[in-house]
Amino acid sequence: MRGQWTAATALGLLTAFASTSAVAFDRGHADTFAVLPSGSTGPEGLTVGPDGNVYVTTFGFNAQGQVPGPSQLLVFDPRGKLLRNVSIAGSTAHTLGLAFNPVTGALIVLDFGAGTALKVNPVTGTSSAFMTVTGSAGLNALTFDKAGNVYVSDSFQGIIWRTGPSGGAGTVWAQSPLLVPNGVPPFGANGIEFNNARTAMLVANTANDQIITIPVTNGQSGNPVAGQPKVLVNSINGADGIAIDGDDNIWVAANQEDEIVVIDPTGKVLAKLGDFDGIDKDGVPQGLLFPASPAFSLDGRTLYVTNLALDLRLAVSPDVQAIDSQWTDLVKNYTISKISTNFKPLERGD
Repeated sequence: MRGQWTAATALGLLTAFASTSAVAFDRGHADTFAVLPSGSTGPEGLTVGPDGNVYVTTFGFNAQGQVPGPSQLLVFDPRGKLLRNVSIAGSTAHTLGLAFNPVTGALIVLDFGAGTALKVNPVTGTSSAFMTVTGSAGLNALTFDKAGNVYVSDSFQGIIWRTGPSGGAGTVWAQSPLLVPNGVPPFGANGIEFNNARTAMLVANTANDQIITIPVTNGQSGNPVAGQPKVLVNSINGADGIAIDGDDNIWVAANQEDEIVVIDPTGKVLAKLGDFDGIDKDGVPQGLLFPASPAFSLDGRTLYVTNLALDLRLAVSPDVQAIDSQWTDLVKNYTISKISTNFKPLERGD
C-alpha cells in the first residue's frame, strides 16, 4: 500500500506541475552586453544618453577590496563597443548614480564617497561641483522633473534632496523613516523615478527590501510637492536601482537575488527576469551578479543592467556575508548585462 500511495502521489505531483508550468515565470536570459576594460572596478551607476550610448561609472571595489580614486566613466555604443574610458576629475573612487538632465543636457554624477554631486563633461571627464548637501550623506540615485529640477536619494539620512537645473545647495524635498536603512545591504533610499504622470515618486529602499511611494502634487510655483511616503510593496531582496516603463511598471534590480523584478503600479509581480549563471574560466560573471542600476535603451526593447559584483564583507563589514559573496571574490573582469523587455507576464491558470 505504501509503495502504491507513493507512486500515485508522485504521479499526482507530476500532473500538477505539468498543468501549472505553462503559467510559471519564463526568466529568459541576461546576456553580456559588455565586459569592462581590464583593471576596472565594479560598475554601479548606468544611464542611457540622448545619443543612445550607455554611460557607466565605477564604484571603486574589486575582488581584493577598495582601490584609490578617481572613478572612471565608461561609454559604450548600443552594440557594446567601448568608445571612451575617462577618469572623472576631482572624484573619489566611489561614484554611483548618473543621468543627463533632459532640460539642460548636463551629465550629473553622484560622488557617493564625497557626498556631493558633480557636473561632468562626458568626453573629457572634467568636472565641477553641482550640488552640495548637509549631514553624513550617501548620495545614490537621481531623477528629474519636467522643469529640470534634480532629485537625489540619500541612502543614509533617508532624504530626497532637490536642487534647481543649475545646481547649488540641496534642500530637503522628502524625508521619512521609511527611507532610512534597517537591514542588509545598509542602504536606504536608493533608486528613484517619477511615474509617467508625475503624480508619484517611486523609491527603492535596499536594506528594507521595499518600494516606497511618495505621492506628488503641484505647488503654487508649479514645482512637485511631496506627500506622505508609504510602502507600496515588500520583499524584493535588495531592491536597488529602478526603471519605469511606459505602462508605469517598475523594473527593480534585486541585488541580493540576482534578478530583475517587474511589478505593476499596484505592486503585483509580473515577471522575474535573469539569474546568476556562475563565473567562467576568465573570471567573467555570467548573467546577473549583484545587479545595481537598470536603464532602458532608447527604443525600449532592451534593459541594460550593471553587475556590481560587490563582496559586502569588503565594502561593509567582515561579518556581512551575502549568499554570493564568495562568488564575487572570483570575479576578474566586470560586466554589464542586457535583457530583452519582451516578456510574457505571469498569468492565472484558470
